[in-house]
Amino acid sequence: MANRFPDGFLWGASTSAFQVEGAWGEGGRGKSTTDRGFGIPGITDGSVASDHYHRWKEDVDLMAELGLKTYRMSFSWCRIMPGATCEPNPEALAFYDGLIDYLLEKGIEPFATLYHFECPQALVDEFGGWLDRRMIDAFARYAEVCFRHFKGRVKLWATINEQLIATASSVNTGDTETDPKRHQGNTYQMSYHMSLAEHRAFELLHSIDPEAKIGPVCAIQVTYPLSSSPADVMAALNAEEMEQFYMLDMSVRGSYSPYAASYLKREGFYPAVEPEDDAVLHGSTPDFIGINYYSSSCVKERTEPIVFGGFPPWGAGDFVLCDNPRLEKTEWMPNGLDPIGLSIGMRKVHDRYGLPMIITENGMALSEEPDESGAIHDEQRIAYLSAHIAQVGELIEQGYPIFGYCPWSFVDVVSSHQGFAKRYGLVYVDRTDDDIRTCDRIRKDSFYWYQKVIAGNQLPE
Repeated sequence: MANRFPDGFLWGASTSAFQVEGAWGEGGRGKSTTDRGFGIPGITDGSVASDHYHRWKEDVDLMAELGLKTYRMSFSWCRIMPGATCEPNPEALAFYDGLIDYLLEKGIEPFATLYHFECPQALVDEFGGWLDRRMIDAFARYAEVCFRHFKGRVKLWATINEQLIATASSVNTGDTETDPKRHQGNTYQMSYHMSLAEHRAFELLHSIDPEAKIGPVCAIQVTYPLSSSPADVMAALNAEEMEQFYMLDMSVRGSYSPYAASYLKREGFYPAVEPEDDAVLHGSTPDFIGINYYSSSCVKERTEPIVFGGFPPWGAGDFVLCDNPRLEKTEWMPNGLDPIGLSIGMRKVHDRYGLPMIITENGMALSEEPDESGAIHDEQRIAYLSAHIAQVGELIEQGYPIFGYCPWSFVDVVSSHQGFAKRYGLVYVDRTDDDIRTCDRIRKDSFYWYQKVIAGNQLPE
């Protein structure tokens, strides 16, 4: 690997609005599907989260101290448009104006995600959210307001974060379907509507602000066969197709692969379409692809009939998930640590689509508390990030077009299923699930290590 990264490489860090902002009842914000809590006793919701809504200036000062070149954030749709009429909320726009202007003042490029899991509850109540085609127009209206309002200040945009999770989790979608197979079918209909909405957004941004760039964010599913058995290899191919590529194919190419289309038709999942959809899906293309990666997975041949009922689409398909015995597991990383998987996944994405890429999430979760001196020594996280950054450097040296790296997360955020017990941040937030405490910020060892990476534009010797 070359020692230094390219000049202008975007060293960043990521968060999302519902996991970091808090302030549910402030600033005219509407309700979100994620406000209902996660249904797990003892796990906090996002009502306070990391209190970024009140501490954003302090957080940006920390970003500047860290040396970030970009901050990958998200807008809260239900804050910007709290009601079903989709009328913009001036207080919300003013809040994001302050944040974005201060980022720019500090030399940090805002990288804004339009949709990161939280769906406006008002639109679910009004017509069912993403299950209804009216959501496409609502998203286009929301995107246009953001594109016009922040034109010239936000030049990097992401459409939808991790469509896989955005469609499959009832907490995110508000879908109350209890029949497992119908619920899984709903995920594909919602995914289809999201893809149409993405293409509407691509076209809007390119017409409103031609200098800005936009792309989807995919949680890449690097899937290994349990053995060299051809049936296991085929199972891994099927898994990657239905956990990753069917969504990216729609986002980039505007169509399903033959296998994906065949599977959806076979199971009765093929979405309802309209004649005008084809022109929308093929009328625009993204400028780049955002890559989220934490770990890989492993599958084997399915020898029994599909039983619907697990978390779709992982729970049902022409494959069976299994443990990978060759990877080291940790408390919060049950699939194992696999830095090489990042290279494998990014090479596959690039070979299929040929677009520039940016790592939008990559991180290691740990259970953490400050020691007696008030410090957080997270050597495991440093080792994880170092190993993955080394893979990015090798890919760039080989010629792959990667223009940035944003670990998850900048500060500790409320995890959607494990609250504040599971921490990813470079900066510690002093709170627990049951005690808000002060929410003070404490720099972890990884903060100082990443500061050196950015300053030297390379991994430290």
